[in-house]
Amino acid sequence: MNDAMKNHLKRYVMCILAAGLFCQFSFAQQVQTNKLDSLFQILEENNKFMGSVSVFIDGQERYAKTVGYVDIETKKKADKNSKYDMGSISKTLTAVMIFRAIEDGRLTLEQTLDKFFTTIPNADKITIAHLLQHYSGIHNFTQDLNFLNWRTEPKSRDELLSIIEKGGSDFEPGTQFAYSNSNYVILSYILEDIYKQNFATILEKEIIQPLGLQHTGFGNKIDVDKNYCYSYVYLDKWRVESQTHPLNLQGAGGITSNPYDLNLFTEALFNGKLIKESNLKQMMDVKNDIIGMGLFRFPFYDISGYGHTGGIDGFHSTFIYFPKKKTSFTIVANGLNYVENDISIAVLSGVSDMSFDLPDFTTINLTSADLDKYLGVYSTSQLPIKITITKNEDTLVAQGTGQPSFNLEATAKDKFKFELGGIVIEFKPEENSMILKQGGAVFVMKKE
Repeated sequence: MNDAMKNHLKRYVMCILAAGLFCQFSFAQQVQTNKLDSLFQILEENNKFMGSVSVFIDGQERYAKTVGYVDIETKKKADKNSKYDMGSISKTLTAVMIFRAIEDGRLTLEQTLDKFFTTIPNADKITIAHLLQHYSGIHNFTQDLNFLNWRTEPKSRDELLSIIEKGGSDFEPGTQFAYSNSNYVILSYILEDIYKQNFATILEKEIIQPLGLQHTGFGNKIDVDKNYCYSYVYLDKWRVESQTHPLNLQGAGGITSNPYDLNLFTEALFNGKLIKESNLKQMMDVKNDIIGMGLFRFPFYDISGYGHTGGIDGFHSTFIYFPKKKTSFTIVANGLNYVENDISIAVLSGVSDMSFDLPDFTTINLTSADLDKYLGVYSTSQLPIKITITKNEDTLVAQGTGQPSFNLEATAKDKFKFELGGIVIEFKPEENSMILKQGGAVFVMKKE
């Protein structure tokens, strides 16, 4: 789940933020195909992105691009049929299956958890609606550091339920929002109980077969011979990431797919082919402008879309549907060394009447001696952490208090960046200070 990456200096954007909320936005008749192709060529050549993107407008695919590798070691290139782990996008498919079960009379939103699992804390107060919308209070087991020690080895149903039970409750059900993978693991097991089948079979019967999805499945181990991508993290080069076993996440994050299939699913969902309109509205009804039942709201200029993000191992994914524009957008990365949100905004701009800039990855080379003037510990009363600047030969390294370190790239005299975290640092050696910029925030930090 890359929890170690989520810290004060590595901020992943959960929604696409509109730069101009009062601008009129419309999808273009002519997609900026050549410019978008150039974008992905630049990203690939600079080791910033490996993955795939697909955009449907009015039910037809209008733009698609895939770059990178299924397997770098064997140089097997990815294509539009390649498969990726979807991570938490799985939750939307699980939520749809729950609503299909409700429509079939097998379940209700008001049903409490104690009908299925009596030993989970507050089971008599937690409803199906609470689970769907992350208002249950059930502790998120993937946040525990111990999860990283066993995530690659499959746990049985009883073992996972025991882990969730021991995690306890973080708050009274229904009183607040807290994202928890435990909720959707439990929903997966509820589906298995009411259908008397395993989750993979239910997914196949309820979604994959009816929609004819050719590249979607559950519980699979990565197999490059079947066009199923490894995921990667970029350090000094792309390095393969170990796979979290899908059975340890169930419908919270164990589904495999690709952008084309996900857009087919999205089109079906928002056009009444999977659940009733009234239930789709339930999914889209966001609480506190955060989340509905299996869907987040994504603002983009003067319109809103609905979808979900996913992140597991080295995989990153986002899907969004814009009802007013009848447009489906999905992006999946099996290697990301850039801000995914920036790629998403560029693609959405490229299929609309909006302009966008191609990224510039110009850097400069510095010697180890050149870096000495920047080394030290920097702090400010504006932040609860200090930033320690060290070096590894001719590479400058930054590390926040209690956080993982990350490499900085030199872009100009005294200027450095950490692309993935959207961080820019400008040093002022003569003043023993540095300026840290991220997400529009600016912090002046003094060397101690």
